[in-house]
Amino acid sequence: MTIQALGYVGIEATAPEDWVAFGTRLLGLQLAERGAGGLVFRMDDRRQRLVVVPGRGNGARFFGWEVADAAALQALAARLDAAGVAVAWGDPALAAQRRVAGLVVTQDPLGNRVEIHHGAERSDEPFRPGRCISGFRTGPLGMGHAVLTVPRMADALPFYRDLLGFGVSDYVTNPFHATFLHVNPRHHSLALIETGRAGLHHLMLELFSLDDVGQGYDLAMLEEGRVATSLGRHTNDFMTSFYAATPGGFMVEYGWGGRAIDPASWQAVEMTSGPSLWGHERRWGSPEMRAEARRLRLKAAADGERAPVQVLPGNHQLMPGECAWWDGLRAAE
Repeated sequence: MTIQALGYVGIEATAPEDWVAFGTRLLGLQLAERGAGGLVFRMDDRRQRLVVVPGRGNGARFFGWEVADAAALQALAARLDAAGVAVAWGDPALAAQRRVAGLVVTQDPLGNRVEIHHGAERSDEPFRPGRCISGFRTGPLGMGHAVLTVPRMADALPFYRDLLGFGVSDYVTNPFHATFLHVNPRHHSLALIETGRAGLHHLMLELFSLDDVGQGYDLAMLEEGRVATSLGRHTNDFMTSFYAATPGGFMVEYGWGGRAIDPASWQAVEMTSGPSLWGHERRWGSPEMRAEARRLRLKAAADGERAPVQVLPGNHQLMPGECAWWDGLRAAE
């Protein structure tokens, strides 16, 4: 697998300043640079993760996918070129702007600008979050995941799966058609949702602490219309999250507890019990889709569907067993 992670994302905004408070006070990102050219946000030791640039519209400007080194970049560029996909090498000025050692620029079949890069710069200055949070789960997993809307699944899936080498984690056909793809142990770094049009559905940022998410939810609830999807838990990646409406019209999923998979042995399956175990009441989509999603959640609850909580060392304490029935159930497993 050549692509290793989602390295950075660029957003176009008609009013970039609207992102300052949203990025820092709600999401907890660090505003690292602010000028006529836009905003640069940090979320870890990288010099930049989220870039907001002024433009005539609102939405995604570019997606930066990371490879290991210059040789991997060269090989992937040659593979795309051999498949008839136009590839342009980024000049030193663009590489300096993106804070990487080298990159190539191409487009997916829907016109999304894809920047494949290596050698992302790190900062000697510690990450300083915009509000009091424990931090973001990034590192080899990348900055999170991106979800794109597509007119038809066949328009984009072959490009990412067959040319760029993304692995399929799973897919759903009800209450909407979506395919989830991985490039590392994060359950998915990219997902495609069939909606009839092309665009950016959401970006996901994962926190180290569940309380970070809950406190972010409290802050979002203070603003009318900020919560686009209520707090809930997903069936496939086990993420506990809510979705906030951004100044750009798409959403940011703010989550905790995502599962890790083994890309070498993972087998893709169809998820038939819906996208969420509980919660995630959606304020977007058709009334029919929302009603079906609600029906699937209630069925999952009635069927007793559960999933183990995903925790990191030092981020949990084991509770003592005080119920003989529960202790016996666990012992039987």
